[in-house]
Amino acid sequence: MSTFQTLPDQTRTGMPGGVPYIVGNEAAERFSFYGMKTILVVFMTQYLMSASGTCDFFGEAEARENLAWFTASAYFFPVIGAIVADAILGKYLTIMILSWVYCLGHLALALMDMPSAALEATFEPKTWLLIGLFLIAVGSGGIKPCVSAHVGDQFGRGNKHLLSKVFGWFYFSINFGSFFSTLLTPWLLEWHGPAWAFGVPGVLMFIATIVFWMGRHRFVHVQPRGFAFIRETFSGPGLATILKLIPVYLFISMFWSLFDQTGGAWVLQAAKMDRNFLGIEWLESQIQAINPLLILAFIPLFSYVVYPALSKVFPLTPIRRISIGLFVTVAAFGLSGLIESWIDDGMTPNIRWQLLAYAIITAAEVMVSITALEFSYTQAPPQMKSFVMSLFLLTVSVGNVFTAIVNNVIQVDSRLDPAVAAVSAATGEDGFSAQALEAEFKRLGIAFESAAEGWTVTLSEGRADDGIAFAIAGDGTIGEPRTAADQAFSEGRRRIESSWADNGETLPTPDEGASLIDGLADPWGRPLAYRLVDADRYELESLGPDGELATVDDVRSSVRLQRPEALDAPSGPANWRTRNVPCATEETPPADQAEARFVSTVSVGGGESLRGADYYWFFTAMMAIAAVLFVFVALVYKPREYIQGDDETPDSDAFERRETVGGLDDR
Repeated sequence: MSTFQTLPDQTRTGMPGGVPYIVGNEAAERFSFYGMKTILVVFMTQYLMSASGTCDFFGEAEARENLAWFTASAYFFPVIGAIVADAILGKYLTIMILSWVYCLGHLALALMDMPSAALEATFEPKTWLLIGLFLIAVGSGGIKPCVSAHVGDQFGRGNKHLLSKVFGWFYFSINFGSFFSTLLTPWLLEWHGPAWAFGVPGVLMFIATIVFWMGRHRFVHVQPRGFAFIRETFSGPGLATILKLIPVYLFISMFWSLFDQTGGAWVLQAAKMDRNFLGIEWLESQIQAINPLLILAFIPLFSYVVYPALSKVFPLTPIRRISIGLFVTVAAFGLSGLIESWIDDGMTPNIRWQLLAYAIITAAEVMVSITALEFSYTQAPPQMKSFVMSLFLLTVSVGNVFTAIVNNVIQVDSRLDPAVAAVSAATGEDGFSAQALEAEFKRLGIAFESAAEGWTVTLSEGRADDGIAFAIAGDGTIGEPRTAADQAFSEGRRRIESSWADNGETLPTPDEGASLIDGLADPWGRPLAYRLVDADRYELESLGPDGELATVDDVRSSVRLQRPEALDAPSGPANWRTRNVPCATEETPPADQAEARFVSTVSVGGGESLRGADYYWFFTAMMAIAAVLFVFVALVYKPREYIQGDDETPDSDAFERRETVGGLDDR
């Protein structure tokens, strides 16, 4: 029977033997997690297809919301994982079991690329997406606090001075793995599809699991404490520790709300920018690779240059580092808001500006995340290290819940939603049923008329002057809405596009566009509005029958400039989107199209109430408020340090204890 060391060697002064296995495991695991997460928003908004092979994309706000909920889940399960590790299984066994769950999650995501016949016999790709993300959230989330606390468990009194260094290298391994995955997985998605893009990170997760298993005889295995863990955690000093940290963690949550949008809102922003950098045309999701690359440079820079320099000016405590980092985050997201305002004005800024924003927010990450990681470990009594680390990770979850809620609230329902629901309800295992559709129309109170090839549906909601109708074909396909504003939209588009042709193929600015459509009104007597989305897209908007902004009644003509394909297309294998013609035909102009042309779609409702730069300014303002308020929290926080192995009870005098009068004076 194998026996494992259960306490660190208190006399050892060098690096523990198990650390290389943990760091190697973390590098491979982070490659897996960030590789998958890097492409998630792009996949949901540009690549997701139904089992039948047609486009099944999410809208931008919905994709940001889904990404935020996934991230929130992945950082919620650490609480459960920590309880299981500390009370029942121990850290090592918890990590091993959940790592296999993690691998199954990647397999589920890769299965979204099965042939249509296999998908129709199992689940829709959106269902596989949900299954895969849930398993990854459980697996990755459950092991997160255990792995970071497992690092600290290897150290005793003799080598505790190396803790700061090893946490720095631990963070280095995270970013070493994520840098390469951020470059590789977008390329795999573009050229080889979801099976490879999600499958390769799954293989790396399998390797991470094997590497961790190989180090089992070199680790210190801190034993689970059973019900003693619950008793000690939620009473006396344990509960006091948690209550002290909660105010600090709430403000750190706002940092994560902004930082994790680099994988969502910033990726969508990058898609509208000139991404030519260093002579290379980067994919929008590859831009995220700058973050781990900068981390690799910033860790030694801050540790050996910035922090010592600031310490000469004033005592640079962990709480002060976090406070400075929150203010730096304000500057980073403020710059992203400025970039978006340029895009709103029809400009196409170079990606260098977003790289600068990444540099600023990466500096904030070093000051907030790395500092809080080490700070959390030292503030936790030995018997609840994993649990306190999970509470720190829960800050990521809370921040992303805030992001998800905001993106959910700003989504405006479409007037077509009831009809879409009716068609969905009328489509069963045997296909679409016309009788079932008419029954659903009657049940929902939707006005319709039977036609030779389907139905004409009218959306009046009791008002005779709405003038909003659309057709549903005999197979259940919903057509584009026809509205009473179509004639005004047509004239507005003619004026805008004439200006585009007369001004060097440049869309008018917001002020110029407003002037061009001056005098045009919708059938309800209100003037049309012009909105420039980016250099190739604009919208004409009517407030609709209800006359209110951002409601289900808004009528919108969204116009996109469709450019011809390059005549000299690069040789090589067809990419995944080209092979999947049903989606590609909706995104790519015909091969024989010789000139650019405008393509218009009409929608009723839908969209977002917080659009363009306003979205970024909102989060910038929230971060600024949080940064200011955190200063007061830091002033009253009193730290206390605990090192693993000093004793087994939180109130023992054997603990090394450091206290000061104010939180800004802790060490």
